[in-house]
Amino acid sequence: MNKTFLAALALAATYGMACNDSRTAGNVRKDYSGWPAYAGSKDGIRYSSNDQINTGNVSGLRVAWTYSSRDRDSANRTQNQCNPIVVNGTLYGTTPTMKLFALDAATGAQRWLFDPAGEDTASRKDPSRFFKVSRGVAYWESPDGKDARIFYSAGALTYAINVNDGKPIRSFGNNGRIDLTEGLDRENGFHPYIAATTPGIIYKNLLTRGGRVAESVDAAPGHIRAFDVQTGKRQWIFHTIPHPGETGYDTWPDTAAYKKLGGANNWAGMALDEASGMLYVPTGSIGGDFYGARREGMNLFANSLIALDAATGQYRWHFQTVHHDLWDRDLAANPNLVTLHKDGQRIDAVAQITKHGFIFLFDRATGKPVFPIEERPVPQAALPGEKPWPTQPFPTLPEPFARQTFTAADVTDISPEAHREMSERFKTVRFSEMFTPPSKDGAWIFPGFDGGGEWGGAAVDPESAILYVNSTELPWSLTMIDVPPADGQGSTPAKGRHVYNRHCLSCHGPELQGNGSAFPSLRDIGKRYNADQLRRIIDNGRNMMPSFQHIPASEKSRLLAFLLQLDDKAQTAASQKEPVSETITDPYVMTGYNRFLDKNGYPGIKPPWGTLNAVDLNTGRLLWKVPLGEFEALRKQGIPPTGTQVYGGPVVTKGGLIFVASTQDEKIRAFDKHSGKVLWEAQLPAAGYATPAVYMVNGKQFVVIACGGGKIGSPSGDQYVAFAL
Repeated sequence: MNKTFLAALALAATYGMACNDSRTAGNVRKDYSGWPAYAGSKDGIRYSSNDQINTGNVSGLRVAWTYSSRDRDSANRTQNQCNPIVVNGTLYGTTPTMKLFALDAATGAQRWLFDPAGEDTASRKDPSRFFKVSRGVAYWESPDGKDARIFYSAGALTYAINVNDGKPIRSFGNNGRIDLTEGLDRENGFHPYIAATTPGIIYKNLLTRGGRVAESVDAAPGHIRAFDVQTGKRQWIFHTIPHPGETGYDTWPDTAAYKKLGGANNWAGMALDEASGMLYVPTGSIGGDFYGARREGMNLFANSLIALDAATGQYRWHFQTVHHDLWDRDLAANPNLVTLHKDGQRIDAVAQITKHGFIFLFDRATGKPVFPIEERPVPQAALPGEKPWPTQPFPTLPEPFARQTFTAADVTDISPEAHREMSERFKTVRFSEMFTPPSKDGAWIFPGFDGGGEWGGAAVDPESAILYVNSTELPWSLTMIDVPPADGQGSTPAKGRHVYNRHCLSCHGPELQGNGSAFPSLRDIGKRYNADQLRRIIDNGRNMMPSFQHIPASEKSRLLAFLLQLDDKAQTAASQKEPVSETITDPYVMTGYNRFLDKNGYPGIKPPWGTLNAVDLNTGRLLWKVPLGEFEALRKQGIPPTGTQVYGGPVVTKGGLIFVASTQDEKIRAFDKHSGKVLWEAQLPAAGYATPAVYMVNGKQFVVIACGGGKIGSPSGDQYVAFAL
């Protein structure tokens, strides 16, 4: 057994390294009557102690106000996933085109609007920021109350905005902003794409930030950084791919991994225990999601829940939920801090949901699991050069909130025709066991790449320690193919195809057929765009597509020639301007993010397809599960509610309610938190793929939701809708 394997096992089994065994957090009574931070509070539990709206009167909810930013994309490409915050009677949120606004929280009247497009040329350094999403903002106020500011990000740029007038605070960073592509302790040589989709978290005078990075092998490093809230200067950095001398460095067989690998980023948000000063950071996978020959080992600190000292960034403890991830199993939601009771003991705990339907639960001071977690052997047959990790962690409790097996017996039965169609397609993918390494024969990913649990996160009732989480139950397939080798002497069409295979195939498919609204077909794209328009899209990004401004001009020319099917003379002229690129690539690529949907767009598995779940964290037991959402066409056929794919999280209240939108049927609902019964629902102007905010202002309780749509074929919207009694 080699040295790095032993080091990895030793570190994986170590809890409480250099930590303070404080239990102060559970003794502090917190105020949950407002919504001053993303997810409602810095402990990330999406809970409101307001009970003016309750199980007895929720049926009387009506629209109180609406706000439209009037900037949705008419081609349904924009989204709005923002969970707004409310401070001192003002609601702060973002629009589909990344504008920041302040509203009167009682009436929805706009107080000011900040548009980053109005900033100078330097502020547009990130060309893809306006095609991305913002899930929220962060608020800071000085102890004397004289300085208050909103921190908000558009792509790679994080701004400090004066709460009084919506103007950038020019003394912060570089003329009012910081650029997250800078200060990563690494020279150039990585994909410059960084987008801060989820807001950072404030601890005293520090703003701690993560960000989304590319999924490719050349992704930027996902290090965690804290910045001074007044100056914008970096105060500390935690290297999620450890540098020499740092904890976890000796678990990497490749001692230069930190110089060339990226990812291990926090894109889903964090949680903060302000009483103990502990910060909890979940991370994603190392760049190059589905083939890991370049990243041998367990890949710390990817796919990990990391506890850090919020003031210094010093490591306290970690737990890795997936070793050597080959399945895009990022930790996709912020953790939840909760105090529970087990075996007569009070435990200040941290819960982490996952895409594959698990809940990992730890003592948040020491990192010790609350319930046993078993390392179990998993399949090892893999592509040449790949070395899968031999085991993966399985929590014995809490019980999974999503189904985790998919067999022929689970294929849809909503109609005989759908069953026949999907049964035949089921046979084209060979493997179905969880953690089967990617192969050319294909494997089912279930729950899919978007969960299970996703960025909407979970809600926790601090009075009962019951966790509420919605889940999508849709299989996706993962199949790998060879990437043809680069050939500097080959034909121009072959060179263009090679560029496409490396950069585009995993989203748009091997035959350019696309995959749903997020990844449109590129067939006959020359009928929709000319070469200049396509080049701008490549440089700037659009929707789910990041910017590819960093790839050499010669590669862009070859790609354009291939996509536009230029004649041989034009292709040759377009592609001879520069030498063949030496961009780092892998020998294999996936054929696309393939949802298992029938010809009508319904999941090819038996319902439910979307669920809302209640799990008692004290006992680890699943209390109830109900469908979330429905399709009207199926309801008219007499089929009971099936649930739909869901994006966005729930909120639980002291009034006995769970508020959640998230569904394809464009509704928001209130459930009884004790039984899962629907007590109220309302139609929205567009799908609410976001998490509601619940707050009180002027003695009245409100529930507000961003209605951005735009995902999975839903029409885009640009409204916020607030409900009250």
